[in-house]
Amino acid sequence: MAESRKSPEDWLLSSESEAEKKRGRFKIFLGYAPGVGKTFAMLSEGMRRRSRGEDVVIGIVETHGRPSTAELAQKLEQIARKEIDYKGTVFGEMDVDAILARMPQVALIDELAHTNVEGSRFEKRYEDVLQLLENNIDVLTTLNIQHVESLSTRVQALTGITIREQVPDWVLDRADEIVISDLTPEALVTRMRRGDIYPMERVERSLSNFFRRGNLIALREMALQKVTRAVDRNLDEYVKRKNLGAHWAVAEKIAVCISSNAQARDLIARGARLAEALGGEFYVLHVASERDESPERKRLLESSLQFATNLGATIVSLSGKDTARTTAQYIREHRITQAIVGRSTLHGLRKYLYFLAIQKFMQEAPHVDLHIVTTGDVR
Repeated sequence: MAESRKSPEDWLLSSESEAEKKRGRFKIFLGYAPGVGKTFAMLSEGMRRRSRGEDVVIGIVETHGRPSTAELAQKLEQIARKEIDYKGTVFGEMDVDAILARMPQVALIDELAHTNVEGSRFEKRYEDVLQLLENNIDVLTTLNIQHVESLSTRVQALTGITIREQVPDWVLDRADEIVISDLTPEALVTRMRRGDIYPMERVERSLSNFFRRGNLIALREMALQKVTRAVDRNLDEYVKRKNLGAHWAVAEKIAVCISSNAQARDLIARGARLAEALGGEFYVLHVASERDESPERKRLLESSLQFATNLGATIVSLSGKDTARTTAQYIREHRITQAIVGRSTLHGLRKYLYFLAIQKFMQEAPHVDLHIVTTGDVR
């Protein structure tokens, strides 16, 4: 029977407290389509680990009739599946309790998005995996990009195929390592035509549906982007843990600094174009001010933030008496690589205060490329 279910926050919190209790390491082999070699790569790593003296078992592997995968799987110890009778049909599911009783160092578990048959310990296989990690067992697993929850709608619109099995994004955030099992679309189609992925009678139908070249190119790009973000997130954590400088950055991160005025939309649009051109992450920062309380300013700010949201920006609302220092602190801590600010046609003391704020910002965040964009009058 199923155990009491933990919330995503509980699982993520537990993964961050390794100093208190050791937990298994979690590695995902991510692919953009069936047949790119995820399971073979997972089994190959299992073989390498065993050759180094680690205790490795197969929790469950689906070979799909592929001889090379089946041959490799036979070289590792496999935990017998648990047979579950559901409405008169017997299903073979991964036996979590048997793995826990065996207590290997490493468990290989295929198809992370799988939904277990009713009567299993957990509803989803990723919950089985999290339980093993809690018991200090390293887990290697496989996943296709179409099963990532935040991407499933895009994939469905692209391919016309309903994605029924999904893995929440927070589960991927729990992974210690995500590696891509990559193959060019042309090579994948060649494998398909050879009958290496599906039986020959399914080949032409698959090539005219899910495996269309345009679909494969788009899915591959999604997978590459997901791995890139995971690498950059790992670097973020490493930089924070080691207290390294803000210049440690891989992906471009573009931040537009706005206030509650009519010129904000132009700055946001410019930032969105730059982020798209560089393939970077897009942020819009706003530091709260007393001026924002007037009805007109409040309306302008809400409109600008909605515009930014529509363009895919991450909205960051900050508070602090010193706008330049508050903004610079966020940019430094989150390793923003490019910042965009506006400059209106100021005169006298206001012009002096503006350039003083810019100088302070550059002193506080010297690593960032600063773009100063001339806008209209701000009254």
